[in-house]
Amino acid sequence: MARNDEEIIEVVAAVLTRPDGEVMLASRPADKVFAGYWEFPGGKVEAGESLEHALARELKEELGIESIRATRWITKIFAYPHATVRLNFFRVWAWQGAPHPHEGQAFAWDDPAAHSVEPLLPANFPILKALQLPPVYGISHARALGFDTFLTRLESALENGLRLVQVRDKDLPHEERLRLAREIVRRARPYGARVLVNGPVDLATAANADGVHLDSGALMKLRTRPDCEWVGASCHGGEELAHAADIADFAMLSPVLPTASHPGEPTLGWPVFSRLAAQSPIPVYALGGVTHADLDSARSHGAHGIAMLRGAWT
Repeated sequence: MARNDEEIIEVVAAVLTRPDGEVMLASRPADKVFAGYWEFPGGKVEAGESLEHALARELKEELGIESIRATRWITKIFAYPHATVRLNFFRVWAWQGAPHPHEGQAFAWDDPAAHSVEPLLPANFPILKALQLPPVYGISHARALGFDTFLTRLESALENGLRLVQVRDKDLPHEERLRLAREIVRRARPYGARVLVNGPVDLATAANADGVHLDSGALMKLRTRPDCEWVGASCHGGEELAHAADIADFAMLSPVLPTASHPGEPTLGWPVFSRLAAQSPIPVYALGGVTHADLDSARSHGAHGIAMLRGAWT
């Protein structure tokens, strides 16, 4: 973190993403600090310049391309020995032109789960981990649907690309919930899908899950990260989201829109969601009233993706 009297340099960083999920990394030119290190393309925001304008300018100057579709993603403050920077990350989904070096740098398309270029600037390691998160987060709904129906729909969802599942069903007895979690893990493994258990670490460990998902109450009681590879957190406002950034790899923020299960309940709405997500240093999934059809809209408001309870299994 920066000291109160230390200037924070505003920077935009572009995560150019191909349909196969690979992202572009660029080496730093010889005349810059950390020459030869790899990072996401981008640069400093000029005085009076909006982040969106700075992104478009940097992409044109550095890569020779024009952004067609870019969305806010996350914002991280990182202190290097020479400066403290606020990295405003954008996902760039579509562009015009073929990227080519304008500043003597090298480019590489890389898999976030197995990056091949070295050395990488330290600020980018958590970014590559975050990019391994898929766009849809399915939340189990087995008790309401019936176990057999749920498992059939889970298999169908996995076949259709679902790669992140939360075992919720918190009203089940412990042993039933453990059996459900183990069965979800067993079915998810062949697809390379990750499974998180909403509950204690020992339950996730017993199920051989990939990590835990913390409800907002459990999240706010913690001061250190659970000993898991992946940690998710449920949040309902800025205070919880800020705390999740110290504990978790990603968050769900809800409720964004009205839901059938809680009619008349207050909602965040997209403007508030967008503001909170833009300030977050970890990816944020939109939960509440969203469906598969809302994915692009959610991303345009700064969401990493969408989380669904009922909608994931229809």
